[in-house]
Amino acid sequence: MVAVRNIVLLLLSITVVAPIVLYTDRLGTFEPPSDKQEFVEDVTAFVSDGLEKDSSVVLVRAFSAADSRHLNLLPQETSTTVKEPVRVVYTEEDSINRRNFPRGLQLVKSREHLSARVLSTTTDEEDQNKKENSIKLVTDGIRQGNQVGGSLEKGDGTGENVNGELAIDVDNNDGKLARSTSVSTQDPQIKEQPTETSSKAKQKSSRLSETNKQHDQTPSDYRVKQLKDQLIQAKVFLSLPAVKNNPHLTRELRLRVKDVSRTLGDASKDSELPGNANERMKAMQQTLMKGKQAQDDCTAVVKKLRAMLHSTEEQLHVLKKQTLFLTQLTAKTLPKGLHCLPLRLTTEYHNMNSSEQQFPNQENLEEPQLFHYAIFSDNILATAVVVNSTVSNAKDASKHVFHIVTDRLNYAAMRMWFLVNPPGKATIQVQNIEDFTWLNSSYSPVLKQLGSQSMIDYYFKAHRATSDSNLKFRNPKYLSILNHLRFYLPEIFPKLNKVLFLDDDIVVQKDLTDLWSIDLKGNVNGAVETCGESFHRFDRYLNFSHPLIAKNFDPHACGWAYGMNIFDLVEWKRQNITQVYHNWQNLNRDRQLWKLGTLPPGLITFWKRTFPLNRTWHVLGLGYNPNVDHKDIEQSAVVHYNGNMKPWLEISIPKFRSYWTKYVDYNHLYLRECNINP
Repeated sequence: MVAVRNIVLLLLSITVVAPIVLYTDRLGTFEPPSDKQEFVEDVTAFVSDGLEKDSSVVLVRAFSAADSRHLNLLPQETSTTVKEPVRVVYTEEDSINRRNFPRGLQLVKSREHLSARVLSTTTDEEDQNKKENSIKLVTDGIRQGNQVGGSLEKGDGTGENVNGELAIDVDNNDGKLARSTSVSTQDPQIKEQPTETSSKAKQKSSRLSETNKQHDQTPSDYRVKQLKDQLIQAKVFLSLPAVKNNPHLTRELRLRVKDVSRTLGDASKDSELPGNANERMKAMQQTLMKGKQAQDDCTAVVKKLRAMLHSTEEQLHVLKKQTLFLTQLTAKTLPKGLHCLPLRLTTEYHNMNSSEQQFPNQENLEEPQLFHYAIFSDNILATAVVVNSTVSNAKDASKHVFHIVTDRLNYAAMRMWFLVNPPGKATIQVQNIEDFTWLNSSYSPVLKQLGSQSMIDYYFKAHRATSDSNLKFRNPKYLSILNHLRFYLPEIFPKLNKVLFLDDDIVVQKDLTDLWSIDLKGNVNGAVETCGESFHRFDRYLNFSHPLIAKNFDPHACGWAYGMNIFDLVEWKRQNITQVYHNWQNLNRDRQLWKLGTLPPGLITFWKRTFPLNRTWHVLGLGYNPNVDHKDIEQSAVVHYNGNMKPWLEISIPKFRSYWTKYVDYNHLYLRECNINP
């Protein structure tokens, strides 16, 4: 047994030692690296360092066939088919240019340079024979890439292109660097790389341009919204039990909420935020992350968010109602300055002699060949703007006659204003509605209704009345007979043929005399239609659920606007329009056909008796619609501030107010005394 074991051990020893001896013998002729090979190893080490510095020059080391060492245990391939790995070396100049590239293009450019500059080394024998050309740096890939994919712009902002014609030759004799034209590489795979990389560069550059566009389109309040979202999240966390049980996190959240609230302040844009906004945003984000880790119950978070949403919606509903109420209240309220003005004027008027209280040119009041205007208002300044703007744009002011009707309280003040501020050569008449003795409740159904207890209860929403929830229908102007006086024009001006009715919230921008020459084709009313929007059709104003309305009118019929209307008083009398108005008013004593106001009965009374005027005569919406086209305003003859935002109120639309204020002399003594400012 011992002998067998020794034999087995001997055979194993021979098996192990024999290959080592044979292999060592083959390698015995391998010489240690020469100085040149040490240089190559140094270059290789430099290559590895250069890869980390993101430069753009490439060195490829290829050992020649003479330097290849055959292993007798493995089959060898010829040196013409074997390629050594590509290594990259970087220069300082290219590194600078590379840093100026966008981040996404740096890798692309580096890859393109991979085939650009090649360093070939030879064996010791070839180095002796070709000592002058031991190392060559050539550029070829860049030019090939430019031929296929075009040139890349330099990132340094100079606007020049990388043309691929620059190469560096290293001379071993004198160490000089020379610029030469590029030389093509032999590897077809390397030739294909610039094409691929240039296409990738295009794709990445397009992605970068899209990213830049997205950054340019970032809203101006992006960070403000982020801070507000963080506040909401923090408040949610503070209400959750898991966070409440963590005193340290609760204190930190409250501190962050206080900081972010101070940072936000009243800011509505990112530019209004303080410089430390980003720091506080990051600090809040870190604290919120702690809150998320502490709270893992999503159900509680969802419940809290739903409760907050419901509460916010209720608050919004309440605020909308308050806003509507305050807007209506403001529209009904007379500013202090406009209340002071009639008091001041009334005092001055009663201090005048009776002879000084008369207007000139009173013989023109009943001349049918002149241009007559009807204005019914208790607002002195608004009436003055209507008259001033009309006269300022008239071709011949002496042919224009203004008939103003007001109430008893403002009669003296209205007369005093136009006595002190006569409208040039135009004629002025101011009348008191109390002097129209024919206008009484026995003649006018609307006067009878306005004086009834049910109507008063309806307007003032008494406890025993069923009032409409819409505050618009409880405006005091509906209680004024001045608002309904437009239905009695033939009675007021019995000797006139045509009258142009103007509201006191309009501004005239052009001469209006051409309106008197328009053929109304047998119609009574000439007005601009307002069916451009759906809510200006008949079904918006009349109750089509009532059979009387549904039988006589079309719900989709186009509405028209009061404010600037030319009335043919001859046709009015012939068709007995006033009686038509009275009949419908009697039918609506319980307000089942329409609510209140003058437009619904006007639509009914002048149904199929209205001639549509060109839209450029009258533009509406300046008292409620901030989106009225500026071009339409400039082209129109009359602009109308219909709505609650009248130009003499603080709630007026600022960009439209100048059309009205330019006809007010704010340096006037009475206006300054009453502190009326633009």
